[in-house]
Amino acid sequence: MSDFIGDFWSYYVGVAVVISITACLWLLWVTARGKTSAQASDTDEPAQVGTTGHVWDEDLEELNNPLPRWWAWLFVLTILFGFAYLAIYPGLASYAGSSNWTQVRQYEAEKQAAEAQVAPLYAKFASQTTEQLASNAEAMAVGERLFMNNCAQCHGLDARGSKGFPNLTDQDWLYGGAPQNIHESITKGRRGTMPVMAGAVGSADDVKNLANYVLSLSQGGGDPARAAMGRDSFTVCAACHGPEGKGNQAIGSPNLTDNIWLHGFGVDNIMSAINQGHAIVMPAHEAKLSAAQINVLTAYVSQLSNRSVVAAVPVGSNAPGKM
Repeated sequence: MSDFIGDFWSYYVGVAVVISITACLWLLWVTARGKTSAQASDTDEPAQVGTTGHVWDEDLEELNNPLPRWWAWLFVLTILFGFAYLAIYPGLASYAGSSNWTQVRQYEAEKQAAEAQVAPLYAKFASQTTEQLASNAEAMAVGERLFMNNCAQCHGLDARGSKGFPNLTDQDWLYGGAPQNIHESITKGRRGTMPVMAGAVGSADDVKNLANYVLSLSQGGGDPARAAMGRDSFTVCAACHGPEGKGNQAIGSPNLTDNIWLHGFGVDNIMSAINQGHAIVMPAHEAKLSAAQINVLTAYVSQLSNRSVVAAVPVGSNAPGKM
């Protein structure tokens, strides 16, 4: 109920819950007042039982017998359990329950128990540098599990990313590929923004000319005549990407002179970036992972792009860039 402003809806739902449970108990009591023919003991004649009024096939009537006693008492026990649950756990308006239980408190307790369980494992890695961890097979096995649980959802099981999600196995880094840069990205997260620049560029034709010029920077082709006309418009981009388009790792601005395109290769994709902008978020993990876990994960991610010589990316590729 924390999504609502004020307590009205909280109490409204709480009262509705109590009325509903009480109504079930009242309904059971009302329907159990009659006796079935099997319960008639004062006479040998079976008790008269009413019907619901439903008749099928001309003479097949639906009787209105009360529930069997065992079934009714089971229902009563269920209702009593409901009241007991609401007394112990939160669920009745803003009442916290006698146990003072919350999801957050249980999560924190389970997290602390899990960290205590794996603490001896990470203690072995505490004194090792990133380079030493990267060459430690046991540490990298742990790092791979951490990556699968926390990073693969965006960057893929092979860490090669996809459109809009950076590739972590090449040598292209938006914020720098040094261990300290990777550690900062994992710990604090990143927020990359490409603002909408169409208004500053001019007409739709000017945007297309600029897109062709940007494409020419990476030797990716495009229309040379349009690229020449779009050269002067690149001044609105130079503030972030630099006068030569080589980017700026201090602010996460991509290098436009290579053939690695985070949001797709080609004039249409570049025009989309100019017209609509882009906003990507690398979530912070400092509240989710311990410092020891972040150190091991940093080493694992670092070695992904350094464990082998990366083949040159072909001209015109759609390989995504990196955070």
